[in-house]
Amino acid sequence: MQKLINWIDERLPIVDAWEKHLSKYYAPKNFNFWYFFGSLALVVLVNQLLTGIWLTMSYVPTAEGAFASVEYIMRDVEFGWLIRYLHSTGASAFFVVVYLHMFRGLMYGSYQKPRELIWIFGMTIYLVLMAEAFLGYLLPWGQMSYWGAQVIVSLFGAIPVVGEDLAQWIRGDYLISGITLNRFFALHVIALPIVLIGLVVLHILALHEVGSNNPDGVDIKKNKDENGVPRDGIPFHPYYTVHDIVGLVVFLFVFCVVVFYFPEMGGYFIEKPNFEPANPLKTPDHIAPVWYFTPFYAMLRAVTYPLFGVDAKFWGVVVMGAGIAILFVLPWLDKSPVRSIRYKGMLSKIWLAIFVVSFVILGVCGALPADAQPSWLAPLCTALYFAYFLLMPLYTKMESTKPVPERVTH
Repeated sequence: MQKLINWIDERLPIVDAWEKHLSKYYAPKNFNFWYFFGSLALVVLVNQLLTGIWLTMSYVPTAEGAFASVEYIMRDVEFGWLIRYLHSTGASAFFVVVYLHMFRGLMYGSYQKPRELIWIFGMTIYLVLMAEAFLGYLLPWGQMSYWGAQVIVSLFGAIPVVGEDLAQWIRGDYLISGITLNRFFALHVIALPIVLIGLVVLHILALHEVGSNNPDGVDIKKNKDENGVPRDGIPFHPYYTVHDIVGLVVFLFVFCVVVFYFPEMGGYFIEKPNFEPANPLKTPDHIAPVWYFTPFYAMLRAVTYPLFGVDAKFWGVVVMGAGIAILFVLPWLDKSPVRSIRYKGMLSKIWLAIFVVSFVILGVCGALPADAQPSWLAPLCTALYFAYFLLMPLYTKMESTKPVPERVTH
């Protein structure tokens, strides 16, 4: 066996890769609860890929057969209902762990130098993940799938001059139709998963090149022993592979409870209109995207007045796009000399709390009809969302910070 391993390793350095990225990759010894979500995101990605492959074996990507094929999977394919619910629940679970993973980065300054590229790769993953989820949302060909896609694609029509042509090019028709379903299916199962996997690999490679951040924001590479091993680091394997199994078990327990008992999650994971086949002649009472898109949908609806003679719908699209784009420049907005929220001043803590509360309220506003909420609430929370980023160079520079320890704390 050792000869075989040596023979392979001479031609493909598997052992070297194992040591570099696992057994001899030294991670800070003070990782806490918030560091579970990166590995959980990888687990959910594998779940989505495997269940997606199985679903494509029985799915029919045509306007005439899509909804019926989903019903066939649910009722006639052996354990098809389980595979479908694993995939639909996995989509929401993906965004849960990704949002928590991003929040950890905001708390502990994981985007600061020298980890800017890691953050940019992560945000690109988030953007591709949103596109992947949107494309997959149309595939069940239910009422909410159809009309949700119709609303989102029509937003491109708000772009001056080229908008209508761009929307028609995306649909491949004047309305959402079979050709739209077919091209969304191709992008969902082939193109974007390849891009997503490539970005995840780059994200991990960039992380392992500069090293992991930690709750103290201390660079463990600056304090090494005579053998070049960080004094505040431990090998990722076996310590953190075993450590992450604890988080994985808890996650799988909650995930399985949802899959087996609440797969629709009261209409938030799978909306009730989606149990009806798509009907272009019947509009649902309330059209809203899935919960993980609702904060940005609320930003879109928060703009109600035209500016400079341009329709409010266009400015709503601009605000919604800016809400995602501004995340990419976060590493250059934070002027604080310290990374972790533990040692930042009170202003950073207050603004982070305001940002989180605003984002959650925007999510609720986006899920409710426009007339079921105060008209000022979504615009206010949108303003606070952007204020967190735009004012960051000021309050991170002017606040007093606590001294950062030279060694990690426990």
